[in-house]
Amino acid sequence: MKVKILVSAAIVLALAACSPKGGWTPAEMDIISADTPLHVLTIYDREENQVLRTPCADLSAEEINSEAYKTLAEKMIATVTDPSQDGVGIAAPQIGISRRVIAVMRFDRMGDPFRVYPNARVTKVYGEQEAAPEGCLSIPGLRADVLRYRDIEVSYTSPATLRDTTEHVMGFTAVIFQHECDHLDGVLYLDKKVPGTLIARE
Repeated sequence: MKVKILVSAAIVLALAACSPKGGWTPAEMDIISADTPLHVLTIYDREENQVLRTPCADLSAEEINSEAYKTLAEKMIATVTDPSQDGVGIAAPQIGISRRVIAVMRFDRMGDPFRVYPNARVTKVYGEQEAAPEGCLSIPGLRADVLRYRDIEVSYTSPATLRDTTEHVMGFTAVIFQHECDHLDGVLYLDKKVPGTLIARE
């Protein structure tokens, strides 16, 4: 309950200033410092849905190099892997922070399944789109087929070097990147679903 109150306060401030400058806002720090797992916003709450529909702001090199970012990255992974969620990816707006940060399960890398990417964007796509079922932590109880590319390039700011980095990603991991990067632009998979495929999730 406490975490949801903090998120609600952050929602009000995030909508008032969705492109924060000069460091982390007090509302963002309240969420980052909250107990794990963090509250995951859903489309079924009007204020939370507004945050999910808000395009996110980039992080500065200073913000990425901060202890707050390291804590955020750890808590995003802890939240998405918690048994209450058990997801394969999460984006910062899903926990009430309108910043371009995503955590992705790397099915294409053995031994290091989850990684966090600040300022992530899909920059190139290759081949044809394929339809496959998707769900979302912010849309519990439903799933639908979505057309996605299986061969993409992703850019992000490396937390280690603070330089722009481009990576070639393929397969299901590429699908996860596209889903999570959509969140950063205020787009949900329901916006891209194949007509007639929306069903209750088992």
